[in-house]
Amino acid sequence: MPKTKIVWTEETWNPVTGCTKLSKGCARCYAFTMTQRLKAMGLPKYANGFAVTVHPECLNLPLEKRAPTVYFVNSMSDLFHAEVTEDFIQETFAVMNRCPQHTFQVLTKRSARLLELAPRLNWSENILMGVTVESNDYYGRIDHLRQTPAKTKFLSLEPLLSDLQGIQLKGMDWVIVGGESGGGARPMDAEWVRDIRDKCVRLDIPFLFKQWGGAGAANKKRGRLLDGRLWDEKPARLADLRQKD
Repeated sequence: MPKTKIVWTEETWNPVTGCTKLSKGCARCYAFTMTQRLKAMGLPKYANGFAVTVHPECLNLPLEKRAPTVYFVNSMSDLFHAEVTEDFIQETFAVMNRCPQHTFQVLTKRSARLLELAPRLNWSENILMGVTVESNDYYGRIDHLRQTPAKTKFLSLEPLLSDLQGIQLKGMDWVIVGGESGGGARPMDAEWVRDIRDKCVRLDIPFLFKQWGGAGAANKKRGRLLDGRLWDEKPARLADLRQKD
């Protein structure tokens, strides 16, 4: 499975590829752009383009690796998309349940389906469940996540597109914030980021600042520092792994 430049994980595992755009944060979806490139390169896995496609042949890949690894599950899709059957979601969870040495980060915008299926899924401690909240229009996703039995719950506030002063972080174990990357990226106000960071500090919630965003060179130049500091905090599950290393 491929290594990744995503700073909050180690590798990606994609038993599902393809998705459909759902909300404001999807407008410049990196997975959509990458899928077009991979299809043009002739990779069989992406022959269907961005149509939702399950890949049963990829399900057992984590079982083949003994070394503890942090996996971002379905970086090229959304496990809780309506076109992914409950049976396949159950199979994906079963693999995660069988790999206690690994840590799996599952992220969705489809929180209503997550909440619907959550009681029927096996939430082993190595499964970190998160929702994306890119603007104040989507606070309901946090409410849905809060009601699930997931042992570790996290928020991906990326791309951050609005002020989230009204956000309620109770019950969250980790918060990630990042600006939109690439040409034509929508801007992110530094005060939006500071407000979220300050809430996390007050509530003792690990806070990770991923990036300022913007086009490639500009994004790299601005880096990951917020007020002169690298905010790279992790929840207990990931912090424990780092200490073991």
